[in-house]
Amino acid sequence: MSVKPQFDLCVVVDDDADILLAARLLLRDIFAEVVTTPSPKEALDLVAQRSPDAILLDANFMRGATDGREGFLWLGRILEADPEAVVVLITAHGGVSIAVDAMKKGATDFVTKPWSNERLLATVRTAASLRAQRRATGREKARAAAIAAPVAATPLLGTSRAMAQVNSLIDRAAPTEANVIILGENGTGKELVAREIHRRSRRADQAMLSVDLGAITENLIDSELFGHIKGAFTDARADRIGRMQAADGGTLFLDEVGNLPLHLQPKLLTALEQRQVTPVGANKPVPIDVRIVSATNLSPDRLADETVFRPDLLFRLNTVEIELPSLRERREDIPVLLDHFLGFYARKYGKAERILPGSVLAALQDYAWPGNVRALRHAAERAVILAEGDAYSLADFPLPRAPTPQIRIAAEPVVPAFAPPQAELHLGRAERQMIERALQKHAYNISAAAAELGLTRGSLYRRMEKHGL
Repeated sequence: MSVKPQFDLCVVVDDDADILLAARLLLRDIFAEVVTTPSPKEALDLVAQRSPDAILLDANFMRGATDGREGFLWLGRILEADPEAVVVLITAHGGVSIAVDAMKKGATDFVTKPWSNERLLATVRTAASLRAQRRATGREKARAAAIAAPVAATPLLGTSRAMAQVNSLIDRAAPTEANVIILGENGTGKELVAREIHRRSRRADQAMLSVDLGAITENLIDSELFGHIKGAFTDARADRIGRMQAADGGTLFLDEVGNLPLHLQPKLLTALEQRQVTPVGANKPVPIDVRIVSATNLSPDRLADETVFRPDLLFRLNTVEIELPSLRERREDIPVLLDHFLGFYARKYGKAERILPGSVLAALQDYAWPGNVRALRHAAERAVILAEGDAYSLADFPLPRAPTPQIRIAAEPVVPAFAPPQAELHLGRAERQMIERALQKHAYNISAAAAELGLTRGSLYRRMEKHGL
């Protein structure tokens, strides 16, 4: 049974036909195609057209040449055409100084003629693996940049004293390299603060990548953060870099970091201390340069519980701690938030802008908003969609009612035959009440409420949005 080659294309450039034949026969087991040519110009065309996994390039082409000048020339042109190309220089025995100079100019490695077959195979395989890793890193960084693209609609708004303090902390922490942890209830805008920290930092021109640790199943967190190599586990069909490596040079936002399982916390701590990660199944660590901004809805007391979170990891994450106020603690910001959300959704849906009467605004300011800014935004969106006339009414902002307290009766009631059901049989309202009760029971901890309801965090968020919670 034939084994599928590990890589697609290798290009070998040398003016010696025997060298080309030997290389083609030797490398065909690890490359699906080995193209050999005595012409560096042809190799350069292949680089532009097909982006080879590895290139073997002779250092000298002219008869009698030994200074490697031609090899340096074509090496520069190849790297100019493809800065991510991996080039292994072929040099005559004793030409190590030329090879060293070539590596300073961008070559990945070198082999000497006559070569050891094992040495050549190991060198070219390593070079091709490096190329694959660079491609994966490029894809992940492109993905990170797409994820990090501005989502608008929710800038960090508010002129209250509480928000002024938050902005002051951001101003002082953002330009540094300090790790920041953001505390606050769900819906207070922790990710917005993280993005603002990144925007005001020295890493603003690099990507900010987000990982929601509450939305990833426990057995995938290790691979998601640190990456894996092909064959590390059943579904690992290819090498994949983790989010920490993909965010290299930028910022990594660890949302719901309090949900990170205790047994995985030491690996994150080691990565932060040593500034390197080891993908699942790999033996060699990869250096990283990443700033960590994290967030959690756990209370400071709960976060300080050693059975929930390692103190040494917390010390690494909370060099600067920013605690976001709930919306009920900054009610004076509700008018400016409403003005923004109502205007944004009116433009989004092509609706006429309406007046917000003072009595309606007062009622909205009096409401406790257990879902915080997220709930206010959803209420504003619904109002824009459903409102009629020139002004908004309180009915356009259906505020959740408190659940009716359950009364337990010791004696079993006698229910007459064919008695009409006493409970309201409306599926949508029943679902909303169940969600409200679960959220209130768990103090709006989304992960705990979702677990009790038998839902994923994402499913619970969608239902909360559906019901304006």
